[in-house]
Amino acid sequence: QVQLVESGGGLVQAGGSLRLACAASGRTFSSYALGWFRQAPGKEREFVAAIKWSGGSTYYADSAKGRFTIYKTDNTVNLQMNSLKPEDTAVYYCAAKPRVSGSLYHLKEYDNWGQGTQVTVSS
Repeated sequence: QVQLVESGGGLVQAGGSLRLACAASGRTFSSYALGWFRQAPGKEREFVAAIKWSGGSTYYADSAKGRFTIYKTDNTVNLQMNSLKPEDTAVYYCAAKPRVSGSLYHLKEYDNWGQGTQVTVSS
């Protein structure tokens, strides 16, 4: 079992930056990848970015490419978010993908979700 705790959310103006952190503990070696997802009010939870635990390959949603960077330091997976837009406002969650099989982009492939952190971008 992997335990995940997110931090770093907050209120920022459009064009600003935030760095989210997801601290992983427990059986981290059993995870194939860690991903960031977000859920805005009234919308479905959607994929943002993912990183393979071993090797560090990264994957991004089109909405995140060029603005967000996912990277790992020790047992923490960070999401650096630049040039933020009001439409980035959401609760951001990290989750662990335990298996090699299945898509990195699909939330059903992930388990061990964190509690979420709110990101609000004002216009």
